[in-house]
Amino acid sequence: MPLDEPAALAEGSSRLPNLEFALTGSTADFLTQASPDLLSKARAFEQWESTRLAHGLLPFGRSLQSPPQAHTTLREQDGRDLSGLNFSSQDYLSLSSHPAVQEAARETLGRFGVHSAGSCVLAGNVGDGLALEQALAEFLGLPQVLLFPTGWAAGFGVIKGLVRPDDHVVIDVLAHNCLQEGARAATRHVHLHRHLDVAHARRLLARIRRSDSRNGILLVSEGCFSMDADSPDLAALQALAHEFQALLVVDVAHDLGALGPGGQGQIGLQGLQGQIDVVIGAFSKTFASNGGFVAGRSRALKEYLRYYAATATFSNALSPLQIAVIHQSLKIVRSVEGEWRREQLMQTVQALRLALTQQGLTVLGQASPIVPVLLGEERWARLAVREMGQRHLLANLVEFPAVPRHSARLRMQAMSSHTPAQGRQAAATVAQALADVRPLAAQTPSVA
Repeated sequence: MPLDEPAALAEGSSRLPNLEFALTGSTADFLTQASPDLLSKARAFEQWESTRLAHGLLPFGRSLQSPPQAHTTLREQDGRDLSGLNFSSQDYLSLSSHPAVQEAARETLGRFGVHSAGSCVLAGNVGDGLALEQALAEFLGLPQVLLFPTGWAAGFGVIKGLVRPDDHVVIDVLAHNCLQEGARAATRHVHLHRHLDVAHARRLLARIRRSDSRNGILLVSEGCFSMDADSPDLAALQALAHEFQALLVVDVAHDLGALGPGGQGQIGLQGLQGQIDVVIGAFSKTFASNGGFVAGRSRALKEYLRYYAATATFSNALSPLQIAVIHQSLKIVRSVEGEWRREQLMQTVQALRLALTQQGLTVLGQASPIVPVLLGEERWARLAVREMGQRHLLANLVEFPAVPRHSARLRMQAMSSHTPAQGRQAAATVAQALADVRPLAAQTPSVA
């Protein structure tokens, strides 16, 4: 984006931003503008955002107007409704509309009301929450579980709670925002290893231990990476952690419940149940609720985080309704019905990935509820997602800085309520939309 454009807008320029302004730039452009007025960058960003919205090129901040099912309605920030085939929601086993899950919420509402009334350190825990922790411990094969108000809070809290300023964090370069932010907030010693590159992680760990034998090391990765739908060699990472006296943390937000034998995710698929040092996760992808957890073998870890993970200590505990929804969802995940729902999900995932590939599109990663479709240039991607909405396909756009420049992508998210035929229909719509916008994207000059 031309750097003088937001500056001119911040100074009150009367120029009308045009389509080119909406097709270029990124949210990163508004982070570092120097000004004595702290809100100047916010006004410049709002102008750019409004320009994208006016041209139908802002697929963010939408709100659901109906349940997140295979077909739904999303409302744009300007009040326009988009209805269509929904590959934009995180409800992998379609449990948010499950009758048993909804009944559990209603029953708990009658017993506890809607509020937790305190943090997990004070009086915010409820008996059902303790039962949920025990059920999760059995499911994960790790005896100690602590609940957090969100998955983000769990990821940030475990790192910031455990790591002191002189300690080290070795982390996959594509790890989730909560993990990266937690590492940067905890220590200046943050070491990024190349994505899924165990050999590079080993070199970093060896270099750290050669110069520092006194301080701790946290090694951080994920079960299924949310932008690329790929997975690390968890056994190799755990072996590295043991070799270099580090502690391994694995985030299973996107795979737990939705993949693997019994819903065990990548940890189960790789035969490592109960063997990872620390497992963290979110309930918002498969378990129909906000919330997160940290699990490990040590009661000391759980009790330490209860007091030293600020995102747990200084936030209200999960509400009774959230706990009821998660616990009932977990029961379904572990049941015969859960296996059936995972099979239905994977049939759609496989059909969608195959159809996209047959259309000549690049599909990243491996079979998971996340199906990333590489689009490339941001300007083309923005036009394509607008066209998809007009063709009644709802899918999420991911662009820089969430992914590298010129690597914009769709992050399509499948649910067990989808059918393989709907997956093939979605793939055809993506291909048609891309073909239609290619000439339009070529008409406006690209800005490096």
